[in-house]
Amino acid sequence: MKRLRWVHVVLGLLMGSAFTCGLPHAQAAESYILIDNQTGHILASKDANEKRQIASITKIATALVVLDMAELKKVSLSDMAVVPMGALSVGGVNPAGLQEGDSMSLRDLIYCSLLASDNIAATTLAHYAGARLPNPESLSPIGNFVANMNALARGLKMRRTLFLNPAGLDGSGEDPQPHSTAADVARLVRYAYGDADFPFYVAQPHRTIQVVRQGQSLPVSITNTNSLLGQEGIDGVKTGRTSRSGDCVVLSSEQKPEVVRDGATTYVTPRRIHVVVLGSPDRFVEGLELTRRGWGLYNQWAAAGRKTGGSKSL
Repeated sequence: MKRLRWVHVVLGLLMGSAFTCGLPHAQAAESYILIDNQTGHILASKDANEKRQIASITKIATALVVLDMAELKKVSLSDMAVVPMGALSVGGVNPAGLQEGDSMSLRDLIYCSLLASDNIAATTLAHYAGARLPNPESLSPIGNFVANMNALARGLKMRRTLFLNPAGLDGSGEDPQPHSTAADVARLVRYAYGDADFPFYVAQPHRTIQVVRQGQSLPVSITNTNSLLGQEGIDGVKTGRTSRSGDCVVLSSEQKPEVVRDGATTYVTPRRIHVVVLGSPDRFVEGLELTRRGWGLYNQWAAAGRKTGGSKSL
């Protein structure tokens, strides 16, 4: 009997070990955070305040500064922006095949930046908006735009964030490196989902945009780099990857709102969580696991009364 008990114990340990190894792929990420969108309550995290490069996740801030500029200056997103001289020198991805002198609407440039992670589109947006935003220090248009990105970060209490370019590219050599944290990115994403337009952009799996070249309009099809769209309620947000950042992903997932009736009064609670994963060996596997885990934790938290505050909230 003792031997049989020992066999059962060993089998149990092996099964438990296998389950543990299979579950937290997410533990392999350098840092992550799971939050409730409505309250900022932190459902789970790992090294969420550690500074890291975030690569093209930066383009979330780029899009938001443009959207804020358009609202402030009453600029139509149908307005055309020209790819400036030197834009192609930033390097990196250019899935739309943009060339200097091409024109594209602000709306399509935002799609290009957020869906296809196009560096040239992000640079063009920065040049256009930076020339129209207040510029007390007489910076270059792109320099002024980046200053506004950092002003946005300060306003959102992203205290461990520094933007150095609109595309999220790493600095070269010993240059200062752009950086943020999982917690700061979560703050940025909460702000983004307060914008009426932003969630629609990042939810699109595909988009046909128009590039105007030498007076001719050329349709270009782009695909969202977020391959998890449609799974577990995921309808955004953004991927990122550089040699310094590793693989990163930000996900947003929505479930049906909670509806509670109390006599003649109906209470509706939106249910949306955000997941930020930085420095991952397999961002999509980990992101999906963390989304599932996040909803389990959310349901436990909601059942306990949705208490917030202290170090458990952003």
